[in-house]
Amino acid sequence: MTDAGADPGDMQGLALGWYREGARAALATVIEVWGSAPRPAGSQMAIAGDGRIMGSVAGGCVEGAVVAEALEALGEGRPRLLSYQVPDESALAVGLACGGAIRILVEPVGPDGLPEAILARIVEARAARQPLAHVVHLSDWTRRLEGERGGLAERFRADRSGIEDGEFIHILNPPLRLAVVGAVHIAQVLAPMAAACGYDVLVIDPRGAFAAPGRFPGQRISQDWPDAALAAFGPDARSAVVTLSHDAKLDDPAIGVALGSAAFYVGCLGSRRTHEARLARLRAAGIPEAQIARIRAPAGLAIGARTPAEIAVAILAELTRALRQGG
Repeated sequence: MTDAGADPGDMQGLALGWYREGARAALATVIEVWGSAPRPAGSQMAIAGDGRIMGSVAGGCVEGAVVAEALEALGEGRPRLLSYQVPDESALAVGLACGGAIRILVEPVGPDGLPEAILARIVEARAARQPLAHVVHLSDWTRRLEGERGGLAERFRADRSGIEDGEFIHILNPPLRLAVVGAVHIAQVLAPMAAACGYDVLVIDPRGAFAAPGRFPGQRISQDWPDAALAAFGPDARSAVVTLSHDAKLDDPAIGVALGSAAFYVGCLGSRRTHEARLARLRAAGIPEAQIARIRAPAGLAIGARTPAEIAVAILAELTRALRQGG
């Protein structure tokens, strides 16, 4: 079976589970791309010895060749490097949008490949929402795990895996999350859009008529009071918070929690006049100016958005800019 849309961050856990069940398992990872390769460095596919696969490294027929190579590597128990270079006229036949090239690292799980202990530590770090980098030397296969402090900070911020000095640095950030306060019409569009961009979305609104499952199919919903729900959510550096309710009783408590967290984005909907009143309330509540300055309001890039869908696009665009470019 295969699922090219599977969360790439789950590939390590899947491979570890297969290995511990007694099945052989390997991970195939894109380590370098040129041209129009459709999957970035760091994209992964898990392959079991019985032919089961999950994930994607190219979105096309390259996967078939990679699986064949991975099954051979499982027999040897050792990693191998694969290269695929495709001219424009042949690109579509192997899953590339047009001419391009990719390099793929295949790692069987085991003592001479990807050690179980390292894979288990990667899986544990993901469950604990701890950023981690898996660094593999591409000649002697030595490995190490590094945290986000130090020389890899920019790679962690940009989610950019790649090769440096003969080593592949695989950035393994925790999954992105978004808390949306106010289950209003904009939230109905923003939540699925954010989910499509890889965010684990939580919609928060204590008003049952608004936070009804039928209004947000497939989304997580909390009807707790926003400050309690957001505190339980635990915003971290891979989390964003947007308040949309236009009700100070709901928005302000959530904003206070968000500003005291490491959330990379805190956006608040409302007119400039509404925001001035909001700032006055937050100052009166004793929230420090340095925290208040983090608020992006009105939330969203200034693109002239009018409809709920356009406003959601503007918010998600600003959120993406904050994630990828900072500031």
